[in-house]
Amino acid sequence: MPELRGKAAVVTGGTKGIGRAIVEALLSRGLDVVLGARTPADVERVTAELEAGRFTTGVSPDAAGRVRGVVCDVRDAAACRHLIDAAVSAFGRLDVLVNNAGIGRFGPVEDFAVDDWQAVLETNLSGVFYCSHAAIPHLKRAGGGWIINIGSLAGKYAAAGSAAYNASKFGLVGFSEALMQEVRHDGIRVSLLMPGSVATEFGHPHSAAGDDWRIQPGDIAQMVLDLLDTPARTLPSRIEVRPAMPRR
Repeated sequence: MPELRGKAAVVTGGTKGIGRAIVEALLSRGLDVVLGARTPADVERVTAELEAGRFTTGVSPDAAGRVRGVVCDVRDAAACRHLIDAAVSAFGRLDVLVNNAGIGRFGPVEDFAVDDWQAVLETNLSGVFYCSHAAIPHLKRAGGGWIINIGSLAGKYAAAGSAAYNASKFGLVGFSEALMQEVRHDGIRVSLLMPGSVATEFGHPHSAAGDDWRIQPGDIAQMVLDLLDTPARTLPSRIEVRPAMPRR
């Protein structure tokens, strides 16, 4: 198992759901973490909670001094550069980038607002490019590392009313594949996780009791750790993730 303590990571969309679970998992393994998110109050609150050891997973390692929060709207290339630079400034290096930030807006193309289309594509696809573009030189400087993109099975299966979301996630599949081929010989591994139905506010804000069949955010966080533990000679480049026992 590789030694992860002392390595540094950036997680976008890190204040809730899958993102926060990933931040907590990385901290629990000894990494230093910078979390990014759009809402200043959320960034401040979650960073303070983690510094104090208040983890949603119940695991409470000493994270004091090992976590930073940075306000970042990934639709802004300059903000993404600032996020990456903040990690290098705080911890002296960058080893892992988790592109998790994402939004979903849905409706038929005929009625879909141009602003909504741009918001989905800019957040779910351009934001991954902006962060990766800023991170790659630092990952090379560290001797290699990981870029882990959190996608969706919507990147493989289209649905009526989901044109913008599907376009962003289909695009992320192609981007991740091309980037993987570009940087693999620099020691940078690129992986795409494609979850199906996850129990988060994103897809299921009013989940009812008995919905525990869904994938949990902590399950995806564990997969991120599993990737980081993968032997250097091996690259799981695309992983589809489904509930093991969905409703019939």
